[in-house]
Amino acid sequence: MLTKKQYELLVYIDSHLKETGVSPSFDEMKDALGLRSKSGIHRLITGLVERGFLHRLPHRARALEVLRLPENFSEQPIRRRKTPADSFEPNIIHGDFKLSGATIAKTDSEATELPLYGRIAAGTPIEALHDQSTMISVPVDMLGIGDHFALEVDGDSMIEAGILDGDTVVIQRSDNADNGSIVVALVDDNEVTLKQFRRKGHSIALEPANKDFETRIFGPDRVKVQGQLIGLIRKY
Repeated sequence: MLTKKQYELLVYIDSHLKETGVSPSFDEMKDALGLRSKSGIHRLITGLVERGFLHRLPHRARALEVLRLPENFSEQPIRRRKTPADSFEPNIIHGDFKLSGATIAKTDSEATELPLYGRIAAGTPIEALHDQSTMISVPVDMLGIGDHFALEVDGDSMIEAGILDGDTVVIQRSDNADNGSIVVALVDDNEVTLKQFRRKGHSIALEPANKDFETRIFGPDRVKVQGQLIGLIRKY
């Protein structure tokens, strides 16, 4: 059984897909349901995915597929309310990036301990923390080959990629990254941030997944990849 908001969001997404052929943005969904925060939309989508009503299509931004509708489905779609922001189109990434194989942990079965280095800003970069005295339990089937560590997210610049303030991200150590992957990047040897990595010619772009934040462009000698995101742990 769906909650009222889950039902409303599912009907709105289905209607938007039928009318436009593309998924609505997080802002459109937030406005349609009258919510104040896009984190609420993410939680609703996660619940619909877990219940088998929605599917996130990989490697595509804003890509949702409606798998089924509830038995009490009504043909009356939820219409998006117009806002002053409708005429504004920011020149940045909209988000909904695939989390590079990331998995939200739901079980404590067969876990291992990883060092929890501290909080990493998903908004403004902060100085890296290297305290290995704190450990966190992580399901072993989340991990790949090599060394791993965990960081707690501080900020909401990656919210449209499904990464919320207070989440714990699991990072696989690596000094390189594929275009479009979400990485922990060391900037100028003293700042660390969690962003989408993209090479643009001889420059490197660190892109947020939130229209309220700007993409930062650096020379290649200023950015060092520390690892790639492979998992996400959330406490409710």
